[in-house]
Amino acid sequence: MSNDKSTQLALIITKFEHELLEVWLSGLMTRMIRRDKNAEAELRQQATRFLPLLVQALERGATTDIEGAAWDDTRHMLTEISQARVRQGFSSIETASFIFALKEPLFAYLRTALAGNPIQLVEETATTSALFDRLGLFTIEVYQKAREQVILRQQQELLELSTPVVQLWEGVLALPLIGTLDSARTQVVMENLLQKIVDTGASIAIIDITGVPTVDTLVAQHLLKTIAAARLMGADCIISGIRPQIAQTIVHLGVNLEDVVTKATLADAFVVALKRTGSTITHPHNAR
Repeated sequence: MSNDKSTQLALIITKFEHELLEVWLSGLMTRMIRRDKNAEAELRQQATRFLPLLVQALERGATTDIEGAAWDDTRHMLTEISQARVRQGFSSIETASFIFALKEPLFAYLRTALAGNPIQLVEETATTSALFDRLGLFTIEVYQKAREQVILRQQQELLELSTPVVQLWEGVLALPLIGTLDSARTQVVMENLLQKIVDTGASIAIIDITGVPTVDTLVAQHLLKTIAAARLMGADCIISGIRPQIAQTIVHLGVNLEDVVTKATLADAFVVALKRTGSTITHPHNAR
């Protein structure tokens, strides 16, 4: 898009700005899945801000290469909108429609303004279409990156929620694991367990793997790392929930758990932990 054409498009947008804004907003409103007064007011405010920024970039001689410095303000605004729409629960298509809905109204005004110059009209329509395609794709790219960050944060929060450390008794902690134990989760497990050991001064931690579907070499290594880290903090570990098939797998893998106490159930492990801490539980029927 040459400077003359950029200026021509800017002149058309400036001349018909108010009419263009209303037609654009009308198209945007019809695309909105969730309509309320607040959403419509926000959309109007965003559209009103966008048109002058678009004109500003075009008047600076900007081309369809929207990575240039002339497009900095426009890209910044589109980034804000795309990131906000991720938080608001909009789809990527709904987000990109902010740009794509402006194409048809612009084409209509271009046809009117350049009716006497068909060659320029064809060129201007093609370059304008290319420009808005790039701007629309930019909003989708920003949306996807922001969405990925949200998903990663949610996964981290789920990891933390799925690895609760419970204080069963004075000096005794329990860490019930459910699901696959991968490297990322092992790190969270260790951090949560070590922090709880510091907070409570516990001397024994029971790691219950009843809910872990399979144990392979990597999972076994992660368990051993967690046990080693806990011992460095002064707490011994007991592994409970060793089902027969998992026991066979551990033996087959040649994983050395000889110096680790293992029990079939969490209840069995709790009994061992109580004995080690010198605690006893009086049965309710005998408490008289």
